[in-house]
Amino acid sequence: MYKDIPFERRTLEEIQEDIAYAAQLYKGTTHTIFIGDSNSLVIRAEVFGEILRTLYAAFPHLERVTSYARAATLAKKGLAELQQLRRAGLTRLHVGLESGDAETLGFIKKGATPEEMIAAGRKAKEAGFELSFYILLGIGGSKRWQEHADGTAAVLNKVDPHFIRVRTLTVRPGSQLFTIQDRGEFAVPPPDIILAEERRIIAGLEVTSQLLSDHISNYLSLHGQLPDAKAEFLQSLDRELDRLHADPARIDHYRQRGQLDHL
Repeated sequence: MYKDIPFERRTLEEIQEDIAYAAQLYKGTTHTIFIGDSNSLVIRAEVFGEILRTLYAAFPHLERVTSYARAATLAKKGLAELQQLRRAGLTRLHVGLESGDAETLGFIKKGATPEEMIAAGRKAKEAGFELSFYILLGIGGSKRWQEHADGTAAVLNKVDPHFIRVRTLTVRPGSQLFTIQDRGEFAVPPPDIILAEERRIIAGLEVTSQLLSDHISNYLSLHGQLPDAKAEFLQSLDRELDRLHADPARIDHYRQRGQLDHL
């Protein structure tokens, strides 16, 4: 997503000007703010803290500020530095786990091992952040979907993030994965295996997380608090798998739906 954008740290003054302009447009209605870009925690805590203070001053009704964070960056940050950001008003972090399978993480060049993902997630929670982990159905391919599912559940169990957000892989033309797939070295699992993979992950979970499978890429909408909603999730997945096996045309429907994410 960011491969064609050169990395740069914008000046504090430039960011404060953006905040002031945004406040003119949204001041009376804004309760939540998401800080964009892929890894905002890379900037110094003192600068980030000043940005946060500017945000809360500009938006008097602000209740939550969220940012993406990479596991590798969280691992490098000291706990005291993260706690400083939390006190300054950064409330929630979104981390792309994608998979808990070491081989799959290496294949996609994620830049972190399952152990590093666990350490980063635990540190974020210890610092007081609400933590969202994203998982990516299908990224293990047709060959490693079971290992991907089992490893992902294992990492989630060791972190117990506040939120588990589910996405489903769509391979975009022009991406490296598209080229690898075109060479026959990777295959996205068919919809019934994707659903079986999601079922296997949920069946293996022992967490108190809120699970949200609510993206356009996903085949089945699921939203609820674990562990209370676990049985309901599994029943919904079982029903949908039964429908797929009884009516193979539904598989084509799901494949077409997956293409919407390209638009």
